[in-house]
Amino acid sequence: MTELFKKYADTFASVVPFNWSEDRYLILDFTDQNPDLEFVDLRNSASFSTYVFGKLRYANAVVGVGGYNEHRTIYRRSAHFQQTEEPRCIHLGIDIWAEAGTPVFAPLAGRVHSFANNDNFGDYGPTIILEHQLENQTFYSLYGHLSLESLEGVYEGKTIEKGQQIATFGHFPINGDWPPHLHFQLMNDLLGQKGDFPGVCTLREREKFLQLCPNPNLILGIPGL
Repeated sequence: MTELFKKYADTFASVVPFNWSEDRYLILDFTDQNPDLEFVDLRNSASFSTYVFGKLRYANAVVGVGGYNEHRTIYRRSAHFQQTEEPRCIHLGIDIWAEAGTPVFAPLAGRVHSFANNDNFGDYGPTIILEHQLENQTFYSLYGHLSLESLEGVYEGKTIEKGQQIATFGHFPINGDWPPHLHFQLMNDLLGQKGDFPGVCTLREREKFLQLCPNPNLILGIPGL
């Protein structure tokens, strides 16, 4: 799918209302290389949010980005990522950190595959998965940490047009108890799941899931990621 995404790179609609060539954005680091994280109470969503948006204000940025294939330490905040012998720590999507209420748009036409409110601390909260086709190849896009209102009027099979608004960023605690952001992820195969798909995997499963989940920046087109 990677080559196919590259082929159509200039045709995708924007997923969020930011111009990556004009709007100032900050790449946020959530690995153990970021010394700030030692001093942030990540289990306290308000404190975590104050940190994220403080970083954006300090950088005079309107939005924060990053995360694909990032080995993160922040998942230690939630038992949701510690349910197996090996904790999940490799991020499979790109996060876009911006104010709650920020609109979300479909990058290309498709249909609603499934949706759910994954209502656990540290989970996705309201989630929508779209199904798309490019040259008869099927793939899926996932939108996590949405507002509860984003699920109103949604049903499986609903037709979605390219560039159509499908959701808005949610606020904690509704969005899985995270600072407001969008988790955007691509999948070649949903492995039979509906309304949910791992957004974080273990180190051992890293290569497997990176094959299943191509780099979302092939659609987003954010320079520097």
